[in-house]
Order: sequence, then structure tokens, then C-alpha cells
Amino acid sequence: MAPDSYKSPNPPVSESNQTGLWHILSLKETFCVFQVAIPDVYQTAHDADILVFVLPHKFIRGACEPLKGKIREGAIGISLVKGFDIGPDGGVALISDVIHESLGIPMCVLMGANLAPEVAAGNFCETTIGCEDPQLGRLLKTLIETDYFRVTVVKDVKTVELCGALKNIVACGAGFVDGLQLGDNTKAAVIRIGLVEMMSYAETFFPGACKETFFESCGVADLITTCYGGRNRRIAEAFVKTKKSIQDLEKEMLNGMKSQGPQTAEEVYVLLKSKSMLEKFPLFVAIHRICIGELPPEELIRCLQDHPAHHHSHL
Repeated sequence: MAPDSYKSPNPPVSESNQTGLWHILSLKETFCVFQVAIPDVYQTAHDADILVFVLPHKFIRGACEPLKGKIREGAIGISLVKGFDIGPDGGVALISDVIHESLGIPMCVLMGANLAPEVAAGNFCETTIGCEDPQLGRLLKTLIETDYFRVTVVKDVKTVELCGALKNIVACGAGFVDGLQLGDNTKAAVIRIGLVEMMSYAETFFPGACKETFFESCGVADLITTCYGGRNRRIAEAFVKTKKSIQDLEKEMLNGMKSQGPQTAEEVYVLLKSKSMLEKFPLFVAIHRICIGELPPEELIRCLQDHPAHHHSHL
């Protein structure tokens, strides 16, 4: 079935929306996106065909709670949320899984090298949608893709989402390098070793992850972009130069927003510690410990020098 012949099981009746939760409607086979601020999440989303989640990951459970059992039949969701959820038992879960479990709707994810100001300016970029259903993937590509915003769809949903979360940890390491004024060679080492740990994390906790996914926009491209232009890198650089806390810098530089890297680093650290696997991911661990003040930023270099990635040869 062609993407533009997709029919919602229910006709759309609302044109409302809330910031961070888009309501995408089908009107006479023309797809429209409305961004109208409505504070009531139920009013915004209860009759939507497609829900797009774009909000800090710590607010996901609260956003889903008033919608439980009230989403229209046949609705689907797509998450742009970067990070992990810490469950009551201390376990780490993907945000798309949390939404699926809360609302009972099929979930896809969108991640890529998409710095918001550049996308808003119409500069060319790519993104990746993780979607297990080929028909739904084609629909979402049709809805979202433009001449300057190109979309690739892959079935490896979990790896796409993992990339979006883990790259923010690596970006903090890149920011530390910038703060220490160590140059692009050292930053390249952080990016390479960071990618190694991202791939190892996926293989360890989500067996079946496709290595090819790491070479889509959600993987290496987003990692590079975030390590050179993202807010996590900027906060980490200022952390080294000013000696201020991450929290103080977020207030000064992000107008109330949070940098996802330190939060995600802590979430990953908690999981690794519970599994007695800290030694397997020394870069992730070092970045977390630097963020919370347990290690000086200079110790990042020792981590790079002693990293297990240098202890084997392909010869």
C-alpha cells in the first residue's frame, strides 16, 4: 500500500497540540502538523492518529499517565526523546518501550544529526527513523521528509534510540577536551572510542543490534555533530573552563533546559555498576565521574591512554 493511501481507523476531529507533543492529522489525504500550545495533554492528544513525543525523558511517565486507556484505537507514536528511563527497580529502559507499555500503541523513533537551529534555517540534513513496520515507515517518511530534511528508515528501532541517548555522553567527553584545549586529534579519539563503547553497549544489553545502523545519521553522523555543535559539548567545555557545576551552567547557558549527557551518563553508570561491568565501559564511567566531581577533567586523558580499545591488534 502506498504511504499516501494510509487511512486512520478514525477521522480526525481536533487540530490542537501542545508544545513537545505534536498532533499529526490526515485531512483529505493531505497531512498537516499543528503546533498550538494547549496545556492539557488529554485535550491535545486523545483523538490523535500519530503522537510525536519531544520532551525531556524524565517527564515521559508523567505525560503518559493521563492518556492511559484514552488513546484512540489504531493510534501510533514516534519518539524523538533522547535518554533512558530508570524504573522503580533500578532497571534502565528505552523511552519508546516506556511509552508503548504505558499507552499500548506501536512506537517508532527518530534520531539524527539534526541540530535544531540548522534544521529551522532550512540547511540540508539527514535523519533516521527506526520502524519495524515497513508500511508505517513509508508513511512516516512521507510525512516528515522534505527536500532539505532527508529520511532513511531502518527496522533496528532499539539501536536507533540507543544512539540518540549514548552520543550525548560522548559529547560531554568532547567538551572536556575542548575545555582543556587539547585539539581535534584528542577529540577524534574521544569520538572513536565513544563509538566503540556505544556499539559495545548495544551488543551487550540489546543483542541483535545491527552494526550498519551506527553508520546511519542516527549513529556516527549525530555523534560527530553533537561532539562539535551540541549543548552537551558546550556545557562540558564551560564546566572545565569555569569550574562551575553542571547545574549552575545549565541555569546560565540553557535558560532552564537540561543537558542530557550528564543525566544519561548517570543512568548508564547505575546500570553498569549493578551489572559489575564498569571496567568494560571506562569512557562512559570516567565522563560520569568527571561530571559529578569525583575525577578532575584531566583524568579523561588517562582513560583514553589506558582504554581497552588499544590493547588488541587486528594484525
